[in-house]
Amino acid sequence: MIIRKETDADVDVITNVTIAAFNTLPISNHTEQYIINALRAAGALTISLVAEIDGQVVGHIAFSPVTISDGAKDWYGLGPISVLPELQKQGIGKRLVNEGLSLLKELGGQGCALVGDPNYYKRFGFHNIPELIYEGIPQEFFLILPFTEKVPQGTVVFHEGFCANS
Repeated sequence: MIIRKETDADVDVITNVTIAAFNTLPISNHTEQYIINALRAAGALTISLVAEIDGQVVGHIAFSPVTISDGAKDWYGLGPISVLPELQKQGIGKRLVNEGLSLLKELGGQGCALVGDPNYYKRFGFHNIPELIYEGIPQEFFLILPFTEKVPQGTVVFHEGFCANS
């Protein structure tokens, strides 16, 4: 498996992988592919990686800037992350997350935030802290991973691309 940055040739297949990955998830609004395209169009895809096996893109992960009400800088949001359903639970997502977090640190990122399953993301060091809030979801599903000792406080807002629905 190769983890690499997306290219222009990957755009359509990333859309297809994302649709397939979220197709049967009841918690999904099935707008993830629109979110990725909106982030890309806005120049807000700070990191966009694909997982490739035998020349086929089988997974994707996106990272984009977030704003925090206390003014903290260089924080990013993880998501969406997608792996073809038939290849899930084989370590592809784990490799994408680890590579993406490593690249965020190289870029000078101070931390990463996401909305997701705490049981999955705690293996990467993500956890919930009451001082950081993402409005509109249960607090236990809003997780952060600070890269330094300094943890911001306040409300986190993901890029407006996360509102895309077409």
